[in-house]
Amino acid sequence: MWTEWGWMWPALTASTLTAVALVPLGNRVLERGMVFADLAIAQWAALGILLVGTVLPAGGSALSLSGSLALALLAVTLVSLVLRYLTRHREAMIGLLYALGACLATLLVSQDPHGAQRLAHTLNGDLLWTTPTALGPMVLLALAVLVWQYVLPQSYRGWLFLPMFAIAITLTVDLAGIYVVFTSLIAAPLLLIHLRGTSIVFAILTCLAGHSLGLLISAWQDLPTGPTVVIAAMATCASVAVLARKPINRDAW
Repeated sequence: MWTEWGWMWPALTASTLTAVALVPLGNRVLERGMVFADLAIAQWAALGILLVGTVLPAGGSALSLSGSLALALLAVTLVSLVLRYLTRHREAMIGLLYALGACLATLLVSQDPHGAQRLAHTLNGDLLWTTPTALGPMVLLALAVLVWQYVLPQSYRGWLFLPMFAIAITLTVDLAGIYVVFTSLIAAPLLLIHLRGTSIVFAILTCLAGHSLGLLISAWQDLPTGPTVVIAAMATCASVAVLARKPINRDAW
């Protein structure tokens, strides 16, 4: 059995680290009422990847991540300004920011013969084919988020949230794609923590179960990994939310 499925351990490890990193951040996104912001920031992180790949096609993964982080931080700055000065229209303004990033990405690759494939990769990712070398930064990210969530005082968590969020989005979009990142940020925190009162740890485990199911189905049936993981994660979180009729004490863990 191990020889048949053992090759999937990097993908399953990456899913574990993604769930650990994104579920606590997604919970904070919902608490702050800025759901659309994570999609906009993810889109701008993807735009950074495409920009570096177009301007410096031989730049390597480090340069690609640097470009992605730069544009993610730019998006974070713009979102911060919107949240501070345009509170009444924040969802509309953030929606426009997302649309701008998506259109710029489309125009950027429009003359590239492989542009459609590159654009699809930013949306769907390639989580199933994660390599062990990609796991190091994800381990550091997951540890940083755990420290942010469970060690730092509330005041520090507040002002560190957006920079931490930008870094998390940069690493996970490059690994898993926008769709998986958005679902990991929102599905488990919304359906379990906010609607059922479960703990963050319980939501992380449920998110991971959905990821794992999606990866196994994708490998078994040779289906696109990103959409399969998204549907499996949503179905798993929704099923667990239905079964968890009695709210679980979210402070238990």
